Amino acid sequence: MRAERPADERPLKARATLRLAALMAVSVALLSLLAMGLQYRLVATRLAEAQRILLESDLRGLGALYEQRRIIALRQAIEDRTAGHSPDEIFLLTDREGGILAGAMAWPEGVEPRGAGFGALPAQEIVRDGTRWLVAARELPGGFGLLAGRSLASADATLAALRRGMLGLLAALMIAGAGVGWLAARQVMGRIGRLNALADRVAAGDLEARLPGPRSPDEFGLLEAHMHQMLDRIGNLNRATHRLSDTIAHEMRTPLNRMMAKLGRIEGQEETTAALRDEMRQAIRVFDALLDISRAEADQGSGGGLVPLDLSDLACGIWELYEPMAEDGGLLPSAGIAPGVMVLGDRTLIAQMLANILDNAIKYCAPGDSLTLSLTPGAKHLLTISDTGPGLPPGMGEEVFERFTRAGRDRARGIKGHGLGLALVRAIALRHGARLSLPSVEKGLAIAIEWPPLPG
Repeated sequence: MRAERPADERPLKARATLRLAALMAVSVALLSLLAMGLQYRLVATRLAEAQRILLESDLRGLGALYEQRRIIALRQAIEDRTAGHSPDEIFLLTDREGGILAGAMAWPEGVEPRGAGFGALPAQEIVRDGTRWLVAARELPGGFGLLAGRSLASADATLAALRRGMLGLLAALMIAGAGVGWLAARQVMGRIGRLNALADRVAAGDLEARLPGPRSPDEFGLLEAHMHQMLDRIGNLNRATHRLSDTIAHEMRTPLNRMMAKLGRIEGQEETTAALRDEMRQAIRVFDALLDISRAEADQGSGGGLVPLDLSDLACGIWELYEPMAEDGGLLPSAGIAPGVMVLGDRTLIAQMLANILDNAIKYCAPGDSLTLSLTPGAKHLLTISDTGPGLPPGMGEEVFERFTRAGRDRARGIKGHGLGLALVRAIALRHGARLSLPSVEKGLAIAIEWPPLPG
């Protein structure tokens, strides 16, 4: 039976390509984001360190002035620095009660004088008028308060510009990564698509299918070579099996026919000769069935001999033959056949296939069981034959279509057969590119056949 493939193979392939492209883009973006994050952290640290160095330099200068000329000179220096209206620095000098001696701002909340020297004092950040400042405060001898600060606005502007540049670069890298990933994924999926196309043709029964064109000297080329070698080996074994089956069937059918002819010349033992003839006819039918199966399997995957035909008309004709037989056996037959269902096929083989399935159903069902045949059109035309008979034994499934497969209870009930009817059904289905399955039913057995629609 044909291997089942997803109905939306192209969307699946597209999704796989998109997944590979997205994975490559995300990988590039994450690595770039990590690198840019480290760079951003380094720049931010260097800018903050530069402001601390400037702040310490200011404090050292003020400290040197205070040690030389005391508070009056320090006050004058701060007034001069404040009068310069530099937007990047602040200075403040207060008396013992917190009154402002020099500077153009009040003492900020949350800032306490720390330390006793003018060197590397502990610094802290404050926000003033929406701008971040780095400030350091100390208490001078005599209870005077001194505060110096440097604006972080320029550093923040630099970091904001750096963030914008990084975001733009990240977007560009993601687009470039997605593009490169898309091209790489399409190339890989294209090579996989070649292999899938070959697998589809082989699954449809074309064991002679091969990939065209030269093979590239890489892993995909090696895989294609291995698949070709495997198919060559399978083809050789399959042809050898078919030759053996054909040879046995041909060679055994001829002597059996000769023996039947000789039995006709024996007189006085009519009962014995009749039994022998019946056994020989059964053996000849087995060989004929084997030859039919071999011929159908040999033609599998080829369109030779298949012509457009009305499957609805053919199914109605077969049903008209078997409906009276089902009624005579006490069965309850019913049919629902949609008109105008066209397929590409061989009328004789399809008729033989339907006859085998219906014959099996009538043979195994008991009076009162129902027998149903339905044919519905669609993307795959569905023909189903079901009954409410004994069904298959537990554990038996698709192997019922293998040659010489019979349920043990069939032999116990004395039902004659050789287990070749459904094997021939499968061979004919494969010959037409149809898919055979056993849908689950509450009672009995159902055989569903999905027919490919007429091309064009």
